Amino acid sequence: MSEPLYIKSARSVATPTGDPAVAETVSAVIADIRERGDAAVREYSEKFDKWTPETFKLSDAQIEEIVARVPAEIVDDIKTVQQNVRVFAQHQRDSLTDFEVETVPGVHLGQRNLPVAAAGAYAPGGRYPLVASAHMTAVTAKVAGVPHIAACTPPIRGEVPAATVAAFHLAGADDIYLLGGVQAVAAMALGTETIRKVDMLAGPGNAFVAEAKRQLFGEVGIDLFAGPTEVLVVADSNADPFVVAVDLLSQAEHGPESPAVLITNSEALARAALAHIDAILPDMPTRDFAGPAWRDHGQIIVVEDIESAYALADTFASEHVQILTDTPRRALEVMSNYGALFLGEKTCVSYGDKVIGTNHTLPTRGAARYTGGLWVGKYLKTVTYQEVTSDAASAELGELCGRTARVEYFEGHARSGDLRAAKYGGAPLDWAPQDSAAL
Repeated sequence: MSEPLYIKSARSVATPTGDPAVAETVSAVIADIRERGDAAVREYSEKFDKWTPETFKLSDAQIEEIVARVPAEIVDDIKTVQQNVRVFAQHQRDSLTDFEVETVPGVHLGQRNLPVAAAGAYAPGGRYPLVASAHMTAVTAKVAGVPHIAACTPPIRGEVPAATVAAFHLAGADDIYLLGGVQAVAAMALGTETIRKVDMLAGPGNAFVAEAKRQLFGEVGIDLFAGPTEVLVVADSNADPFVVAVDLLSQAEHGPESPAVLITNSEALARAALAHIDAILPDMPTRDFAGPAWRDHGQIIVVEDIESAYALADTFASEHVQILTDTPRRALEVMSNYGALFLGEKTCVSYGDKVIGTNHTLPTRGAARYTGGLWVGKYLKTVTYQEVTSDAASAELGELCGRTARVEYFEGHARSGDLRAAKYGGAPLDWAPQDSAAL
């Protein structure tokens, strides 16, 4: 078999371009909040969420009362998951070291990793109140050392999302607002009379939230340009087709535009997995999302051998790549374009989404070709510093600076170098006024 065999093809392919109507709506909301602050935020909260409390910020007493309503088992589970996230994030932070090196005698160069001053964390509500987003955004920011974390999550049909509030509180969020949508993201990014401006935004959301983050990028940092959730499974002939089917549908339920792809070297496995999907899907409680996602964006592709499967999978640059083969760690050697790898049948993408400890905010729509997902480093600024302590070194650098700057016609730069070459090395300064007493 030279050409791939498509047992199932996608009906349509999600495009990276957004909806112009969404972009126009978001732009107008941002402009209004920029001009009118809290008043505009309140109007949009009433319009979109039917929510206008006296204040959007929860008091300590309110948070305590809300957390107390969450069943003890759920609180314990939140704590366990957050500890998993915290441990992995701390290992990431420990891998980033500050250093200083003397590159040549008298020239000291250094690097520091400094957290942003304030971060905004967003957890959506709607059909899926993503409690796990609180772990991924706020816990990771805390481990990075961010001094102030503002968290926003919307009410759900007028009710307080208690588990999400508890998760943000236990993660260490400093301010928690019951506020959602574009108005929440814009308020954190721009600052209002009552909501402190942040330096970075993180967290998933609907198309309007994603577009707001895109438009605000530059004024603030963001985690990623988010698109629909993606999953790609690489499976060999020994994989369990029922496991393949269940795991593909587990991600298709994220939304009707979520691609779910199987690449295998076994036509028998491919057809068995498809039969399981056809049997499972009609009774899934989330079939109204998973069904259209599988119908329009699902693919099953059969290739000649497992190495070809890895190569084809790499061209997708999928958000989640699950490896169900006899030697799953082979993927670590041959693949490079993925948001996260899930190796072997004992590991599933849902673990990464919810509990295992790695961050679930990952690149989509091919962005895995050039970036990874949210991690401690996203909340850090890697900055440098320089100090020259040697007269001879400064004089030598000054002469070099003068020559290289003049190649680019930067005379002012050149003169900064000339001045030090003269002051610390005795070089002539032929452009200086004759009566200059600078030296």
